[in-house]
Amino acid sequence: MIAGDGIGPEVVGVGIRVLEAAAEMDASVELEFTEFPWGCEYYLEHGRMMPDDGLETLVGFDAIYLGAVGWPTVPDHVSLWGLLLPIRRGFDQYVNLRPARLLRGVSSPLSEPGALDITVVRENTEGEYSDAGGRMYQGTPDEVAIQESVFTRRGVERVVRYAYELAGKRRGTLVGATKSNGISITMPFFDEIFREVGGEYPGVEASLMHADALAARIVLNPQNFDVIVGSNLLGDLLSEVTAAVSGAIGIAPSANLNPDGRFPSLFEPIHGSAPDIAGQGIANPSGAIWAASLLLEHLGRAEAGLRILDALEAAISAGTRTRDLGGTATTEEMTEAVIRELLGPN
Repeated sequence: MIAGDGIGPEVVGVGIRVLEAAAEMDASVELEFTEFPWGCEYYLEHGRMMPDDGLETLVGFDAIYLGAVGWPTVPDHVSLWGLLLPIRRGFDQYVNLRPARLLRGVSSPLSEPGALDITVVRENTEGEYSDAGGRMYQGTPDEVAIQESVFTRRGVERVVRYAYELAGKRRGTLVGATKSNGISITMPFFDEIFREVGGEYPGVEASLMHADALAARIVLNPQNFDVIVGSNLLGDLLSEVTAAVSGAIGIAPSANLNPDGRFPSLFEPIHGSAPDIAGQGIANPSGAIWAASLLLEHLGRAEAGLRILDALEAAISAGTRTRDLGGTATTEEMTEAVIRELLGPN
């Protein structure tokens, strides 16, 4: 467990309590947690986000549960490149899975969202989030900043294949997010591989759509989408859209997966550290709870994971909602409601 910054310790603490409650209900689930105090506070004291041997320390664990990373006194590129990105890349977590559903009891900001159930598969280790590049003539009128995207055949093919496999297990529809009308090298490369891999999956209805039009379509007709796959940047942006359409960023979970299991995968809410509300006891723990559900599912305890998600939906549907969902519940009240639903009547 890496609680991280801001509201991270609050929501991950909730997730741990919910996981422990789930373990009480299922004898096959045995949990043991080790906490590491890494993040921006650690950086301000030690000059780095985690120790030099951080990955060596983490590699022996089954999974990583993360709260949030980021604090106003630490530049975002320092906090991200010092902790989360090294874990994603060092452990080859090349799939970033971001499910979005309209949970029972949650109101979408859309007037008629329909049956919203979208999973965004985001490439997680290369693409636009590369540190290849640099700056010249800093501080002068001639200053230049160049940053290069890195798309490899192996990287694109494996994440696209994962998305086709997932679509085949769901409703059989896949959309590839592209921008090949404006980005003339990397995006046509992505499109070509998307089509090539698609030839192996005749049962999946697949299409490519420009990401800007796709974002608009998600807002206008979210019920029409099943699985969406995109590059690191496009997948990141589109998954924020699907999270917002599903009711609130505070609900949304994220799984950073190493699908072949050679390294531990990482599970987190996507809402960030929210320093403006940290310590006030009002953060929505739903994203962390859903991330805990994904964690159990990944570790082969799908039934226990589904019970957690059902309990979360039941608590919200019964009227327990935090402020971002239009309610008045505190973090603690939300936690207690979910655990009550999970454990059932005494």
